Amino acid sequence: MTTHDHPMPSAIVIGAGVAGLATAGLLARDGYDVTVLEKEPRIGGRAGVLEDQGFRWDMGPSWWLMPGAFEHFYELMGTTVDDELDLVPLNDPAFRMFTEGFPPLDVTTGVDNIMALFEQFEPGAGQAVENYLAEMGTDYGLAIQQFLYTNFTELRGLASPEIMRRLKRLAQKLTQTIEADVATQFNDVRLRQLLTYAAVFLSSAPNITPAFYGIMNYTTLVEGVAYPMGGFGTFVDSLHRLAVDAGVQIHTETEVERIHHTGSQRRRRVAGVTYRNVSGEHRLLADVVISCADRHHTETQLVWDGRSARPKYWQRANPGMSCVLVYLGIEGQLPELAHHSLFFSADWDPDFAAVFPPSDRPERSAFSKSLYVSRASATDPSVAPEGYENLFVLVPVPPMHNGILGSLNHSEDPETTAIVDQALEMIAQRIGVPDLAERVVVKHTMATGDFQDMFNAWQGNALGLAHTLEQSAFFRGSNASKQLAGLYFAGATTVPGVGLPMCLISAENIVKRLRDDTTTAPLPTPLQPSTTPVAHTQ
Repeated sequence: MTTHDHPMPSAIVIGAGVAGLATAGLLARDGYDVTVLEKEPRIGGRAGVLEDQGFRWDMGPSWWLMPGAFEHFYELMGTTVDDELDLVPLNDPAFRMFTEGFPPLDVTTGVDNIMALFEQFEPGAGQAVENYLAEMGTDYGLAIQQFLYTNFTELRGLASPEIMRRLKRLAQKLTQTIEADVATQFNDVRLRQLLTYAAVFLSSAPNITPAFYGIMNYTTLVEGVAYPMGGFGTFVDSLHRLAVDAGVQIHTETEVERIHHTGSQRRRRVAGVTYRNVSGEHRLLADVVISCADRHHTETQLVWDGRSARPKYWQRANPGMSCVLVYLGIEGQLPELAHHSLFFSADWDPDFAAVFPPSDRPERSAFSKSLYVSRASATDPSVAPEGYENLFVLVPVPPMHNGILGSLNHSEDPETTAIVDQALEMIAQRIGVPDLAERVVVKHTMATGDFQDMFNAWQGNALGLAHTLEQSAFFRGSNASKQLAGLYFAGATTVPGVGLPMCLISAENIVKRLRDDTTTAPLPTPLQPSTTPVAHTQ
């Protein structure tokens, strides 16, 4: 690590999830003395690993999308994806769709394959989807260069020639929903679902997600889908290893209880944190604090001074969806399922209405009958004993305070049990395996209340704030606290948004923020330590 003539600035990172580990690693390379404090006994956050009886499940993320974001992060850290992970493409198929009332549909990625698939179901749709993906590819490139790797500190960045040339299209795609946009171009329900289900990756629903997020279709259908052998835990392990090698200190079972500050009410500045571990309560000083914990929790609990920060924002904010997650060990083989399988109702509007109800009092037993199943053992034999399958089931449910609980850390609530039983019955019927439930040898579940307990997730949300227009780009809120100088945010509940790639980008944006770097493109690689780290500016 490069030495400086002045003392190294110190940074505390709250949370050792993907965003926390990535932020810590980059800051250490940039010349900071970094300490990570994690309340849980394990690292990884939502991207943790669960092991039982020879099975190993990724507890959360299971799709490797936006490969360029991963490659760029590793290059910043002085390495590559190939050096760190054994990444294999999934394209036989990339995923399988089970739409109610239709036979299973295998999706093979690549423009030519997608054109052929669309033309098969709707004359003229092949050319239409080629045009759609080409436009989304251009928008995707624009997002990388202008909208993701930026802190929106200078509005002139939004008036670049690239943006101005596509201003009319951008305005349309931001104000129109992805559901409406796709519906004007395609008629077949399966094709519409194929191009709009990506809203779920964004903790949202097709009827409230801007059409611009069709860029997700470009990365999924054109760039393709991959899987790190050994599971996504190997990705987390690599982040941990890189951070430690850069000099980061990581403490687990260490819960931050308060972020302290100095100065007057008008000019408050972060001073450090109070945390609690097995030996009691302690205080740690720092120049900057980066919270990768839930932002609502950070602003209303950790910096609490008798009044809630940004009360109007949190009153109108959409917490995004929650989930019931099911980790299953299954006896025998299930070739009927692909590595990724998507189960959709023919009319899925009621499913999304259950997850995003019009009232602020969602039903505890509500759930979506459109759901996702990962069969990692289709690709990776290490995740299950020989002769068994490893299944991960994600059932969207509405977010709620003090919601239903799974079996992982508690006694499972009856509502959770009923949701899981109905989901398994539906999956069994669709794939033609009536004895699926009887073949379960290991089962664990997580639900809304578990996300609240484990991650202090606001309203028990599972992924992060929904990507509505009001919660996208600079509308999502700054990654620097307006109430407390020196406090910053990274992760899924701040900019740029939800998902593993977004968490990596949010970490890089912290570096740019601390450097007063107002550029909009990714930083040059590898990351060179700044000679004069800026630890005291917003």
